[in-house]
Amino acid sequence: MAISCYADLLDEARAQPEPQRLLFVFTLAELPDHPSEEQRRRFEQGEGGVLTPVVCVDKAPEELSDMAALVAQSRETGADWDIVFVAALAGQDAQAQAEQHLNRMVESLKMGNIAQFLAFDRQGEAVSIG
Repeated sequence: MAISCYADLLDEARAQPEPQRLLFVFTLAELPDHPSEEQRRRFEQGEGGVLTPVVCVDKAPEELSDMAALVAQSRETGADWDIVFVAALAGQDAQAQAEQHLNRMVESLKMGNIAQFLAFDRQGEAVSIG
């Protein structure tokens, strides 16, 4: 199944035979350190920049409803964000392993390794970054 929106992700996670944990890393688009004029111009037009992890959390698919609810929950943290990256962790011990995998995910994102994760905007639409 091609996942084109957050609802597709939830449907797919709930359909899996093994228990799932969804790992979320919320990121904020920012200018890089010492940006060039071109980088600054593109950023002001809504392009480019760097995505900085600001909050991470793991949830079972049963704890989630829709993107509006996820956005509302994220507001409770007080952290603003632009793109959320998501990965899935399967198995009976997924919850116990979630923190370790979230830490790895954050480190991967900081290094720009984003290809293995799904990315969604605040409206729940899948986005392609690259």
